[in-house]
Amino acid sequence: MTIRELREKAMKLPLSPGVYIMKSEKDEIIYIGKAKALKNRVSQYFGSDKNHPEKVRQMVAHVDHFDYILCGSEFEALVLECSLIKQHKPKYNILLKDDKGYSYIRVSNDQWRRISFVMQKADDGAEYLGPYMSAWFARNAVDEALKIFRLPSCNKVFPRDFNKSRPCLNYYIKQCSAPCCGRVDLKEYLESVNAAVEFLKKGNNDSVRQMTERMEAAAENLDFELAAKLRDRITAVKRITEKQQVVSVNTPEQDAISLITEGADACFAVLRFSEGRLYDKEDFLIREMGERADLPAARADFIKQYYTMRDTVPPVITLDAPPEDEELLLGWLSEKRGKKVRFLYPQKGENQKILERCRQNAAEKLAQSRGHLGHELSALDELATLLGLSKPPVWIESYDISNLMGAENVAGMVVFKNGRPHKESYRRFRIKGFQGQDDYASMHEVLTRRFEEYFKNRDSGEGFGQLPDLILLDGGKGQVSAVRPVLERFGLDVALFGMVKDGKHKTRAITDEGREIAITSKRQAFTLVSEIQEEVHRFAIGYHRLARKKKTIGSSLTEIDGIGKERAAALLSFFKTIKRISQAEVEELLQVKGMTRPAAEAVYDHFHPPAGRKNDTEK
Repeated sequence: MTIRELREKAMKLPLSPGVYIMKSEKDEIIYIGKAKALKNRVSQYFGSDKNHPEKVRQMVAHVDHFDYILCGSEFEALVLECSLIKQHKPKYNILLKDDKGYSYIRVSNDQWRRISFVMQKADDGAEYLGPYMSAWFARNAVDEALKIFRLPSCNKVFPRDFNKSRPCLNYYIKQCSAPCCGRVDLKEYLESVNAAVEFLKKGNNDSVRQMTERMEAAAENLDFELAAKLRDRITAVKRITEKQQVVSVNTPEQDAISLITEGADACFAVLRFSEGRLYDKEDFLIREMGERADLPAARADFIKQYYTMRDTVPPVITLDAPPEDEELLLGWLSEKRGKKVRFLYPQKGENQKILERCRQNAAEKLAQSRGHLGHELSALDELATLLGLSKPPVWIESYDISNLMGAENVAGMVVFKNGRPHKESYRRFRIKGFQGQDDYASMHEVLTRRFEEYFKNRDSGEGFGQLPDLILLDGGKGQVSAVRPVLERFGLDVALFGMVKDGKHKTRAITDEGREIAITSKRQAFTLVSEIQEEVHRFAIGYHRLARKKKTIGSSLTEIDGIGKERAAALLSFFKTIKRISQAEVEELLQVKGMTRPAAEAVYDHFHPPAGRKNDTEK
C-alpha cells in the first residue's frame, strides 16, 4: 500500500483501545504497539513525518500493511502488546538481549587448585558452585575471594610455571601469595583455597564468624602467626563488604533504572538491590534509537520488555524520569508482582545517590561502545538534568568578549563536542559594528554573525552549519538578555545560559534571564562548566593579545617611509614575523603584493645601515 492508502485505512479504525501490528511487504511483523484510541495513534504514522524520529521514519517506509486487535481496555492492550513483542521480536521495537544464563564458580581438582568464573558447567571432575542467575555477582564474588585469600588470578599453570618469572604487582600489594615463585608451600596454599571456597559457599557473615572463632582459638594456643593471618583475612572481608555496599539502602528490595543517550544511541543501566545490598548490574545498549527519540516512550518500552523477561518485580523501581503511561505501567507491574509497585524519582538522599551510580554505569557502557570516556557522558547528562534539557547537549558553544578599555575588541568561540574540546571548530571574531567598550552589544553582534553563517551553511551540517544544543556565555543575565533577541529573530530554539563567576574569577553558577542555578553540588557538571569557562576565556584573551601584538608590530612598520597600514599588513601576512622581514633582501620584499622598489629599499634600509645594503647587480 502507498502512504496515502495506509492513512485512509488508518482513518477508518475505531476509537477503541487495541494493539496494532505493522507488517512489511513480505508479511513480516516489523513493529507492534498499543493504543488508547487506534484511529488516532495509527493515523499519526502516515501523516506528516516532520516530527518523527529517524527510526520511526524508517519503520513507516517499510510498512506495506497493518493489522490490529481490539481490546477491552488500554490495560488489556498493554498486556497483549508485551506478550506479542516477546513472541515475535519485531525489528523496530526496542529489543533487549537477555544474557541471563546460569553462571558458575569453578574450583579445579588438580594439585594446585584454582578458583575461576565460568559461564557453563563441564564434566571435567572440577567442583562447581552455583548456578548463579547473576553473572556479575558470580564474577565479583570470585574476584573478592581471590583478593581476600591472596590467591593467584593469572593464567600461569602450576607447577609448570614455577620460578620462571618474578612476582607480579599483586604480590607486592598483598593480593597474591605468589605460589609461582615459591613464596607459599602447597599445604598453606590449599588451606587458603579451602577457606576461599567456604567464604563463597557461606557468605561474608558466616565466613567472618568462623574465622573469628579460629583466630581466638589460635591466640589461646599461642599460635600468633596463624591468628595474625586470620585477623588479616577478617579485615579484608570487612573491607570488601563495606566497598560492596556503596550506599546503605532503606528499601530492602528495589531496582534503579537510568537512561543515557548520545547521538542516535542510548544505554539503559539497571542496578538491582535486595536486603539493602547491590546484587546485580545490567547494561542494555540500544543502537539507532534516533536523536529525536521520545525518551518517555523509550523508558516505557524498556520497562515493559525488561520485566517481561524477569520473573520477579520489586516493590520499588527508582527512575531518572517518568515513563509514558506511568499509571498504566504501574498497574501492569503490580498485577505481575501480585502486590503494589511504585515508581520513585529521587532528588536527594540515598536513593538519589543510587540513581547517580546507575547513570554513571550507563554512561560508562555507552561511552566505551563509542570510544569515549564515561565521565564525559555522565557530566553531560548531569548538566542536562540541571538545566532542564530534554537530552544531554552533544554540541556546546561558548563565547567570551575581550578588549582593553574598548581597544582591540574581539571575541572567542569554543566548542565542546561530547564533553571534549573540539578545537577545529573554534572561531575568532573581530568586533566591527562599533568602537569602544560594550560587552552586551559585542555579544549581540557576534551571535548575530554566527547564526547568519548558520543559515548560509546549514545544508552542509558542518562548521557554522551545525546548530548547537547549548550556548554558554561568559557572563551573567546582561549577556543572556543581549543574545536572547538574536535567537528569537532567527526563530531558533537553542538553550541559552550565562556562566557566572565569583570574586576569584571561578565558576559559581549558571544563569538565564530570571534565575541563578547553583552547580557547585553537581561535581561532574561543575567540572565541565568550569573547564568550558576557562577555555573560552583563555581563547578569547589569547586572540586579544595577538591582535594587540600585531597592531604594535604594524605600528613599528608604518614608521618607515612609504609603508602605510595596508603595506604593513601585507608584509606581516607574507613574512609572518618582524624578524623574517628584517632578514629579507630587497628582491624578496618586492614579492609582497603592493610593494614598490623605493618602498622595499626603505624597509631594507630601516633594518640595515644604508652602507650595508647589497648592490642588486652584484652576484
